[in-house]
Amino acid sequence: SPDKMLQGRLFSYGDAQRYRLGVNHNLIPVNAPKCPVNSYHRDGAMRVDGNAGATIGYEPNSFEKWQEQKEQSEPTLDIDGGANRWEQDDDNFTQVKMLFDIMSKEQQQVLFENTARAMGDAPDFIKQRHIDNCTKADPTYGAGVAKALGMTVKS
Repeated sequence: SPDKMLQGRLFSYGDAQRYRLGVNHNLIPVNAPKCPVNSYHRDGAMRVDGNAGATIGYEPNSFEKWQEQKEQSEPTLDIDGGANRWEQDDDNFTQVKMLFDIMSKEQQQVLFENTARAMGDAPDFIKQRHIDNCTKADPTYGAGVAKALGMTVKS
């Protein structure tokens, strides 16, 4: 339509409907796609499908849920040669060590205790993996978390 006011209103109509129905408007059966769609989105108004229950909502995880399907990757984009995703292997521990090093002994102790409390009922193999990651950042960090969890640092 050449009507500029109508063109502007077309956006607001959809926005108003989504606001009224909530962020999960696409899960209401009449609005749901015929093909099943899987996503990480959870919670919010108008959640009508059980909210994925106790399913883990992140990846990677230790329970083989939401596994990345590398064989289903996007095809390369030919520009001036092939372009594909770049496997980035970041340094995940230097910044953690720098923060840990500027903490006082009291702050470090609070960190150990908070970590142990937050890990609560997590399985031991996950706790051990976290201790290993903390040790990679700083051996003192790993030892403190292990002690707070009542576990040992494995080398």
